[in-house]
Amino acid sequence: MSVLSIAPADVLRQVRRIEVRTRRLVDSRFAGEYRSLFKGQGMEFAEVREYQPGDEVRAIDWNVSARMGKPFVKRYVEERELTVMLAVDLSGSSRFGTRARFKHDLAIELAGVLSLAAVRNNDRVGLMLFSDRVEHALPPRKGRKHALRLIRDLLTVEPTGRGTSMAVTVDRLMRLLPHRSVVFLASDFLTADIEKPLARLAQRHDVIAVTLEDPAERVLPDIGPARLEDPETGEVLEIDTSHPAVRAAFAQRIATEDDARRKLFGRLGLDEIIVHTEHGYVDALLAFFRARSRRPHGAVRAGPRGTLGDAARGVASPSAVRGR
Repeated sequence: MSVLSIAPADVLRQVRRIEVRTRRLVDSRFAGEYRSLFKGQGMEFAEVREYQPGDEVRAIDWNVSARMGKPFVKRYVEERELTVMLAVDLSGSSRFGTRARFKHDLAIELAGVLSLAAVRNNDRVGLMLFSDRVEHALPPRKGRKHALRLIRDLLTVEPTGRGTSMAVTVDRLMRLLPHRSVVFLASDFLTADIEKPLARLAQRHDVIAVTLEDPAERVLPDIGPARLEDPETGEVLEIDTSHPAVRAAFAQRIATEDDARRKLFGRLGLDEIIVHTEHGYVDALLAFFRARSRRPHGAVRAGPRGTLGDAARGVASPSAVRGR
């Protein structure tokens, strides 16, 4: 891991700009949705008080009632405090975008919104930046100052790795998060061997996959002979994009990968939010909050134009899953 050579004043301006933009969204659109969705890890004891008509009989504290000669009940309150971990992919493929922003830029603003929503609700929030190694880890803490430090790190940490290792990332997350936490895992998931690490992570934590996409990754344009380079491995491939069979094979591969990932997330019970460099993250995140608060059980999937309908039940076609 290295730090980008950005002047401190420029970093502060960028942090402030992201804070202003994301805080406005938190205050106006996300705060209530976040709080209603993530209700805490359980109930904690608050007090014993005298029984009142309408109280649950099961709540009576018989020991105290026997000592006092009249019924008393135990009162509990929701244990509100949560730990939210933002794990963001910094591999070579995340530094790609053909619209207004790179996929990595989407992840930065999304992380900013979630971190500010968390600290506003007095939750702890942490950050992990990863490639084929853990590039940076910021343990979960509370407070606005910590949230701004998190945004600063998102802006200034420059990865040294180009590939993606989900196994290495999950190993560190499991050590860093000893108790059940909410993990937002932002990646394009363009890598193999993710099933076992994700299954391990989902056994202990509430995992929400944030899939980062760009339109140019979805359709192979007809531009004739082209030289393509894998941003993670450096492998170069020369193809003739004007050939219909080449474009058809590319489209089939994308559809197959989409279907495999959708089925994998469904088996593991992972929620998925699909965010798109063309459409942004606001509608997708709101749709996710609302769909998850309504669902009795099972995984939720939301995309750039709202909830993905049948995709939440795992029966949508790849084109529906992508919101095209």
